[in-house]
Order: sequence, then structure tokens, then C-alpha cells
Amino acid sequence: MDLLTKYAQLLTTYCLALKEGDKLYVSTTTLAEPLIKEVYRQCCKLGVLMECNMSFADMGKVYYEEAQESLLLQVSPFQTLAMKEFDAYMVIRAPFNLREDQHNDKDKQKIRSKATSEINQVYFDRTADGSLKRTLCQFPTQASAQEAGMSLEAYTRFVFNACKLYHEDPIQAWKDLGKSQQHIVDYLNQCDNIAYRNDKTNITFSVKGRTWINSDGKANMPSGEVFTGPIEDSVNGVVHFDYPSIYNGNEVRDITLEIENGVVKKWKAAIGQSFLDHIMEIEGARMFGEVAVGTNYDINMPTKNILFDEKIGGTIHMAIGQSYKQTGGTNQSSVHWDMIAGMMQGEIIADGKVIYKEGKFII
Repeated sequence: MDLLTKYAQLLTTYCLALKEGDKLYVSTTTLAEPLIKEVYRQCCKLGVLMECNMSFADMGKVYYEEAQESLLLQVSPFQTLAMKEFDAYMVIRAPFNLREDQHNDKDKQKIRSKATSEINQVYFDRTADGSLKRTLCQFPTQASAQEAGMSLEAYTRFVFNACKLYHEDPIQAWKDLGKSQQHIVDYLNQCDNIAYRNDKTNITFSVKGRTWINSDGKANMPSGEVFTGPIEDSVNGVVHFDYPSIYNGNEVRDITLEIENGVVKKWKAAIGQSFLDHIMEIEGARMFGEVAVGTNYDINMPTKNILFDEKIGGTIHMAIGQSYKQTGGTNQSSVHWDMIAGMMQGEIIADGKVIYKEGKFII
């Protein structure tokens, strides 16, 4: 079977579990047309209504160069309808240029962020209560390959391997991963206090009453992580993120955060300090919305793509900003920025017991 056919089947029948009568909204770029065609084919077979929004090269750049406040304040009626009434939402990342948004007017971005806050809240509410199924995936493009330091051919193999498309039955492979992670989630859901420790990190937080999620490919493809939201004011200590962190096309490296009672009090970066300063000024961005552990050992190197990098087996990540409601988290922000730290030389302690050592759970 063609790999794109397998990919489309995985996305429609496993990730989104689409059924006859469902309505699917797809957001992507024109570069993803080969995959979009196969997703559409599967939707037609299933009896699913699919609508697609495809952006073109430099669309965002042109928008922020030319749009005045009256346009920045407008929200697409169709996108509003889709977020409120459709059954499923698929985002296929297929970038033309990963630095396109790097120099957008920040004041215009603030206006736009405020204008879209209501529909974004609808998205978070509906994904939390399960009424909107969603999946985020990747179609290999030259821009992403170059960012990863690979040829397009090598990057395509990397993406397809991370999604388990070379397995005879990718859907069963993801089901098997879900089963293997469930005992970890069951254990963590009985724990109150967690600590992440390595040579540059010593951070503690409470997860009492919060829900750990088994991320087994249904919301993100690829996946392979367990995550929750910490009790917001319980986070204390120092954490160092040694993997590259990319946000809105800006690269920041070697981030160190000092946290007191849930609030980031000090922050520094070896590269990208001014951008980090800017983000820390945004409401809610100095508190944490997520703590997680990556478990996908088919992803063993950073590619400067958070969809993949946060899943790397042997890493932890923490996100400043917006919480996921399904975990019980309450922090709200227009920011959700995942930052990653290697744990091959570290450990995770739960209620005083070492449960993770040298990159793997030992429970």
C-alpha cells in the first residue's frame, strides 16, 4: 500500500476516528496537496464531509504587512463555524518558509491575538470535552528538511518512520504504544508530587488531582508522550532546556528558568534573549500549562520541530502558558510554548520514589 494512503487511513480512522456523517475541517498549505487528496479520498469512502483551508506562500507575511486594525479584528465566519460546529479538525503542517512570521509586526500580532481569543477558547473547550476531535500532523517539505539539517528524501523517511508508516499495520503499532504507556499513566495518576532532576535542573511540582494523559497518536501524529498540567502555584526550582526551542519562527537556545510558587521569576537564554523577554511580558506566559515526558524512541534527534522534538524518547518538556483543560489545568494565555530538556543523565522522582532513570521509566 502507498505510504500516503497508509498515512491518510491512519489520520482519518485512528487519529480522528471519523464516521459517516461527520464534518472535518482541514487547515494546511498548498504544498500538502498529495496528502490532502488521499485524506479526501478516505473521507469520501467514509461518508465524511471535508472542507479544506489551504494557505499559500507568504500569506501570513502579506497579511501582517498590509492588514489594518479593522481587518485584524475580523475573524473568519467559516473558521468560527468550523470550530463551533464541525466534528473534527486536522492541521497538516507543510511550511513554505519557517521564518516567514519571524519579523511580523508585534503590535499587530497582539491585536490579532486578542481578536481570535474567543474562538481559540471555543477550540480549547471543545477539545477538552471531546466534542471536537483534532489531530496535528506533518507533510514533509523542503523548508522543514532544511531546518532539520536533512535532505528532503531523508526527512521524508524520518517523518514516516516517526509515524510508524513503515509498519505493516501502523494503526496496530500505535495501539500497542498506547497499551504500553497506559500503565505509566495509571501510576502517575496516583501520585501527588513530581521532581525532574539532572545536572542543570532541579524542579518540583504537584500534580495532585490533575489528570495525566496517554498521548498515543490520536491528538498528534506522531505522538509518544505522557503529560498533565501542574498545580499552577506549586512549581518551584530551576529548569534548564538544552534542546533548541522554536516559537513563531524564532529560535531560542539554552533557556534557564527560575520559578517560585509557580511564577517564572528569572529567565535567560544563550541565544534569543530579547524574544524570550518579549514572550515573558504576555499575560499567563510566566506560569506553566503542561509538564510531560517524551516516549517515542523512533525519534532520537531534534529537528527544530516541536511536533517531533517534544516526543523524543529520553526527554522531558514543560510548556509555559496555556493549560490543556482535559488535564485539569487552569492557566490561560495566548502562549503555549513547549521547552525540552534531555534526561538521559537524569531522573524523575514521584512521591519520593525514583520512577525514571537514564531516559526510561523503571516502574
